[in-house]
Amino acid sequence: MRQRYDVVVVGGGHNGLTAAAYLAGAGKSVLVLERLDVLGGAAVSAQAFPGVEARLSRYSYLVSLLPQQILRDLRLDIRLERRRYSSYTPLPGSDRGLLVDNGDAEATAASFAAIGAERDVAAWRTFYDDTASAARALFPTVTEPLLTASEARRAVGDDGIWSMLAERPIGEAVEDRFASDLVRGVVYTDALIGTFAPNVDETLAANRCFLYHVIGGGTGDWDVPVGGMGAVTGELARAARLAGAELITGAEITAIDPEGAVTVRRGDEETIVAAGHILVNASPTELARLLGEPEPVPAAEGAQVKVNLLLSRLPRLRDASVDPAAAFGGTFHIREGWNDLAVAYDAAAGGRVPDPLPAEIYCHSLTDPSILSPELAASGAHTLTLFGLHVPHRLVRDGRVDREALERAALASLDSVLAEPVEPLLLRDADGRPTIETKTTADLEQTLRLPGGSIFHGPLDWPWADDDADLATPAQRWGVATEHDRVLLAGSGARRGGAVSGIAGHNAAMAVIEAL
Repeated sequence: MRQRYDVVVVGGGHNGLTAAAYLAGAGKSVLVLERLDVLGGAAVSAQAFPGVEARLSRYSYLVSLLPQQILRDLRLDIRLERRRYSSYTPLPGSDRGLLVDNGDAEATAASFAAIGAERDVAAWRTFYDDTASAARALFPTVTEPLLTASEARRAVGDDGIWSMLAERPIGEAVEDRFASDLVRGVVYTDALIGTFAPNVDETLAANRCFLYHVIGGGTGDWDVPVGGMGAVTGELARAARLAGAELITGAEITAIDPEGAVTVRRGDEETIVAAGHILVNASPTELARLLGEPEPVPAAEGAQVKVNLLLSRLPRLRDASVDPAAAFGGTFHIREGWNDLAVAYDAAAGGRVPDPLPAEIYCHSLTDPSILSPELAASGAHTLTLFGLHVPHRLVRDGRVDREALERAALASLDSVLAEPVEPLLLRDADGRPTIETKTTADLEQTLRLPGGSIFHGPLDWPWADDDADLATPAQRWGVATEHDRVLLAGSGARRGGAVSGIAGHNAAMAVIEAL
């Protein structure tokens, strides 16, 4: 480690590695400093269960917002597999469910009819035609200097779509356009991933969350990373190293001088490293701490619990007409009807864990069995990742609920829509413990330093600037500016941050290149 670099990147998550690869490729001397002993941040794979050869995506798990441009520019060998099935949603209290099959429109229409929602088939198609139109207009702009709101509106080219997405609560549009309680809930869940909001959210925080969930890749599809999330960040790290970046793990940043220096502690030794620019692949809250400044307002708050399970086989469904491989092949919605979501929000806002807990499940191993050993895959074993909604960090922070209680709530909610309990299907690790791992917002805050367990590092911003925004500097134009000229945001707290995308890292790198 030298004493001076053109760029020091604080944090070796996927965005920090993306920035490093671009800048080193542009001939800059680049140092990446990661506090943990492994690179990748929240986008890592791990053998979660001792003696069980399964590498799970421990935190982040699907990819939608990673632009093809970044894959091409950095020559990344990352495979993303499309899922045939969009979702399956059991109708509580019945032996029926809604299966949305991307490969069979007639079967999907019949499934709508089976739950009494035949009137919503046409509404579903036109609604997602509208979001796809917005996606095609907006997604190509996320790796360009920021549009203004007026420019983004013109790019969308339809005032009705713009109003639905950016001006009125998205929940109002969902209520207006769909009749079925179940269908309304399925649509609205994209507004709630990591976001605590009511069904009709006047603050539009749910709109911003929804927008990022439906524009990825210009299609809104969420794909499976072959090899797990660790394969994504492993490839980014390889590209950064090949470009000439220096990557150091186990390096704790204890202070940032906005004039261009970072203090690094490794073991008992502290070193000051000078930098022309400092790119921060950490939250704005963490940046404020390192600068010795007040924390940002409003405070960040995550709203989720994540449960990883490894089962001997897929569970049986109440609906015998649906193959479990199809039901779990997309997003498996659990107790996420419109009314369920409203009741759950009210319970959480009142300080209680929702009962039932709304959640959704994703099965990586159906699309990509490579994360399992050949023997485990041949046995019929599968991973399930459950993502529970409406669990705001305040419940964990205030001691009203612990990890075990959230795990029980998640399993109970899942069991309520299955033909058999899931717990007996759990495998056992080398120590005889069931193969289940639960991560709360407190775990994310402690392990990854995500403030309040927020997977977005804080409140999401629109992927455009206000019409009267100051866009005079490269950092402002690229949406990565801080109060300090030489310090840029290069993580999910940047204007176009959130999810595994590399967008913030790309944009921070572009701002540095433009400034030099």
